[in-house]
Amino acid sequence: MIRQIGDESVLLDMKSERYVGLDSVSTRIWQVLTGGGSLQAAYDVLLAEFDVEPERLRSDLEQFVQELVQYGLVEQKS
Repeated sequence: MIRQIGDESVLLDMKSERYVGLDSVSTRIWQVLTGGGSLQAAYDVLLAEFDVEPERLRSDLEQFVQELVQYGLVEQKS
């Protein structure tokens, strides 16, 4: 479950009652990731939206996804 409050959000896993707070940038990343498409498609959209080095974005995006997987908030498809 996700609840957006302004530009920030809170993700909640109803099973474990674990939650993660997202700032405005993380909220946008979440929106793009859950909007359909692939991780590469999300990367392309975010690269166009943010003034960031491509390598930094890729690293941050991969780390964000791994944290969500670790917290059990998403499952990564093989």
